Amino acid sequence: MRFDRLERREFITLLSSATAAWPFAARAQQPSMPVVGFVRNTLPDARLMVAFRRGLNEVGYVDGQNVAIEFHWTEDDRLPAIVADLVRRQVSVIATGGQPASLAAKAATAAIPIVFATGDDPVQLGLVSSLNRPSGNLTGVSFLIGGLIPKRLELLHELVPTANLVAFLVNSNAVTAEAYKKEAQAAARSLGLHLAVLDAGSERDLEMVFATVVQRRAGALLIQPDALFTGTRDRLIALSTRHGVPTMYHLREVVEAGGLVSYGTGFADAYRQAGRYAGRILKGEKPADLPVVQSTKFELVINLKTAKALRLEIPSALLATADEVIE
Repeated sequence: MRFDRLERREFITLLSSATAAWPFAARAQQPSMPVVGFVRNTLPDARLMVAFRRGLNEVGYVDGQNVAIEFHWTEDDRLPAIVADLVRRQVSVIATGGQPASLAAKAATAAIPIVFATGDDPVQLGLVSSLNRPSGNLTGVSFLIGGLIPKRLELLHELVPTANLVAFLVNSNAVTAEAYKKEAQAAARSLGLHLAVLDAGSERDLEMVFATVVQRRAGALLIQPDALFTGTRDRLIALSTRHGVPTMYHLREVVEAGGLVSYGTGFADAYRQAGRYAGRILKGEKPADLPVVQSTKFELVINLKTAKALRLEIPSALLATADEVIE
């Protein structure tokens, strides 16, 4: 993981906050300080922590000085208990990352303001009634990871033009799985490709998925944006490399960790905007008065080292359009 100079300075402040910003004893010493509870059902991600803090800083809040941030990174089955604890302690704002955490927070409270960051349609999920007029106690940032599946498949086709059969990995337990399947199937038809939809409901299924990819001789793999696959990124990278499967992801962080290619919204920018909204709510604004922000900053990132390991020649035209090429 790499950071610019500002991010490196900010990162120094993160080392003690992977699961919670401060111990509860320290909270008791500063009862007047507003608390923001941040919940995301993935592994800890320092870049997102930096970005969220930066957004709060932009509207005048500094962690440890005039606001206290508790970061919670957890699996889905612990989300209700974590959110319930935040509600019981009446934190000032709950910030959530991803669909499961956002839905858990909405189910837990209609009183505490909630700022979400999600790649799914927040109206379709039932988080808000509309983007312009959220109503209720929720607002946030939508970074539209699902609507980009046709573009990801198109880029993957450019990257591996000889792949007539492309595998699409989905988590059938996700409420958006069917919508993603239909989106990918329509995109494949328009490109003249065959699509093999493969399912993994847990990390245990990944070995079998890649065995099937190899058995069916799929020339490339597209992965559904989902918390399961975000949390198992290292496993996915290792399996893709071992089996020689060119794989498209939706997060640049996966490519920085060794994945081949990604196309999607800049997550860090989305979480910075979520931090700004949390700060504005702390200043007295209401979630219902803050339209859902639609992040439109998209990035194509390619890892040349991984391409070399896969013996894959990246087309020069694709390299020229990439926002970043990791060598």
